[in-house]
Amino acid sequence: MAEAVVSDDRADVNTMENATANAMAYLQDEKPDSDLVPALNLGELDLTTDEFILDEVDIHIQANLEDDLVKEALKTGVDLRQYSKQVEAELQRIEQASIKDYIKESQNIASLHNQITACDSILERMEEMLSNFQSDLSSISSEIQTLQQQSVSMNMRLKNRQAVRSQLSQLVDELVVPGTMISVILDSPVTEQEFMEQLHELNNKINFAKELSFRETLACSDIQDIVDRLKIKAVTKIREFILQKIYSFRKPMTNYQIPQNNLLKFRFFYQFLLANERTVAKEIRDEYVDTMSKIYYSYFKSYSSRLLKVQYEDVADKDDLMGVEDTAKKGFFSKPSLKSRNTIFTVGQRGAVLSPAELEGPILIPHTAQRGDIRYPYETLFRSQHFALLDNGCREYLFLSDFFMVAGNSALDLFNCIMGKTLGMFLKNISTYVSDCYDSIAVFLCIHIILRFKTITTKRTIPALDKYWEAVLELLWPRFELILEMNIQSIRNTDPQKLGVLDTRPHYITRRYAEFSSAIVSINQTFPNERTNTLLAQLQVEVENFVLKMAAEFPSRKDQLIFLINNYDMMLSVLMERAADDSKEVEGFQQLLLARTQEFIEEILSPPFGGMIAFVKESEALMERGQLDRLKNDEARITQLIRGFSTTWKQSVEAMSQDVMRSFTNFKNGTSIIQGALTQLIQYYHGFHKVLSQPTFRSLAVRSELINLHHLMVEVKKHKPNF
Repeated sequence: MAEAVVSDDRADVNTMENATANAMAYLQDEKPDSDLVPALNLGELDLTTDEFILDEVDIHIQANLEDDLVKEALKTGVDLRQYSKQVEAELQRIEQASIKDYIKESQNIASLHNQITACDSILERMEEMLSNFQSDLSSISSEIQTLQQQSVSMNMRLKNRQAVRSQLSQLVDELVVPGTMISVILDSPVTEQEFMEQLHELNNKINFAKELSFRETLACSDIQDIVDRLKIKAVTKIREFILQKIYSFRKPMTNYQIPQNNLLKFRFFYQFLLANERTVAKEIRDEYVDTMSKIYYSYFKSYSSRLLKVQYEDVADKDDLMGVEDTAKKGFFSKPSLKSRNTIFTVGQRGAVLSPAELEGPILIPHTAQRGDIRYPYETLFRSQHFALLDNGCREYLFLSDFFMVAGNSALDLFNCIMGKTLGMFLKNISTYVSDCYDSIAVFLCIHIILRFKTITTKRTIPALDKYWEAVLELLWPRFELILEMNIQSIRNTDPQKLGVLDTRPHYITRRYAEFSSAIVSINQTFPNERTNTLLAQLQVEVENFVLKMAAEFPSRKDQLIFLINNYDMMLSVLMERAADDSKEVEGFQQLLLARTQEFIEEILSPPFGGMIAFVKESEALMERGQLDRLKNDEARITQLIRGFSTTWKQSVEAMSQDVMRSFTNFKNGTSIIQGALTQLIQYYHGFHKVLSQPTFRSLAVRSELINLHHLMVEVKKHKPNF
């Protein structure tokens, strides 16, 4: 085999040598015979054509002339033909040398050729191997794609099986009744926490079994019997437990709120009964309603009757009206009666029942009050009774909503089933009281107690007592208005001549009105009522008319004015203690008092200084018309006025001051009247000076006897009373 390869190599070398020899022979025999060269069609490159552009030739010539060799040749004067031949000979020599080098390296070239051929064969085999490998890769890719499809399919089957397993697992878990549940439901007390937990689980299984029964699941029948037995056992134990709690409410002296709070811890028991055994749930609910209805009725009936034992024994009757004569028999305003109760027209401390501290304060304890021999007005008992109702009613409504899971109208209906009998008793008692009540302040305080309790329940969002509050107000408002109208009518029908001895001091009827009106106005400020304001306005009109009728009984105008001022001042003082300064009642009496005071000042100035006052008024009127000269002949009158004033004014002022202070019971009012009278006197005397300073009277010699106005003011201040 090696010899064959060597012989092949030698044949290739001989072939190369023969080819080289032939090439050399050809090169040696080649002749530059132009005849042997075929004619060439140079086209645009043919320089011999007429179409050759001489301008381009010039450009090439110019470029060649720039060459350094050409420049050197031109300078030395070399023959270009000779030089051309020389160059051609040089090229042939170089060509011969190149051929010799090629022949010299022919063996290496032949070896290189053999190597290239061997490389080609190797590369061909490698190409074949790569092609096979590529085909193998294609088959592997298809196999991988097949495996990927199989993997996706297996993954989908796995997910489906897992989904089915989770549902089946949940179904099995819900269906299985563990032994722990059975033992706890059967043996554990209902108060244990584990019983509550297992009851929740049992409730879930019951609901799940119901759901499966609708789907007609066959597995449901396997556990239905066990679940039903456990449900019956749980219902029985829960029923006994709750009924025992309800029966415990009935024990005497039991605070039922404590077991109520304990029941709230087991509110799920009733929810379980309501969902699984409605008959038992209704039984428990009815038993609770019946028990609590009796408890509340008994408690409030007993409490109300015991409260009435600590009420004031002396109460107003139909003869105790504002316009009725104040006799010793009644003695409403006598001091001994104040030991047991306030007057029916005076609020006194009774208004404190509306203060936040007392309104929501502890309820009264009747036996404690009886031991201390303490008595209370009706509105205090009313407040205590209804605050107990409010507190228990709100608590009961919240318990019903929470334990029995009711809301809205259902909660109200259930509440009324329990509290209806008690509320009916309350309304009957209130109706009985108001039918024979003539204490308008007590009724009005009760109205405002209810209005405030109504606000409290609204803030607590407890609507259970709203209808009851409205029913109570419908009983109280008409009675209050009736009593007020009876008082108005009593004042209207009062005969001043039948009221005994006349006296300029404040009348007891006006004092009754002042105390009553201030009480009603002060209470009415929080919850204003237009009907009340209208009735008070009517009462005020009748009182004003009564005061005028009483004043008319006095023979002198001075006594009439004293009586009016004393009564107006008293009523205004009482009203301002409780009512606002801008109330209609206060403003009305302020205007009346001011008008009567001004009139009284003129009345008391008239006896000692009437002549001077008349002269000043007459002169000022004539001055306005420019007719003052008509008085220039009254020198004697003027002289008498000047000397009379200078002589008697001090005594007159002193007597006037003493008279005023004796006439008015309110020293502050008397002082104000004296100040007003002295101020008015100085103004009149200043006017007297002004008149006499006119040209008509300047020549009068008596003008020199006029008292200096500043001196008069200083002297008058000495008579100003100080209190």
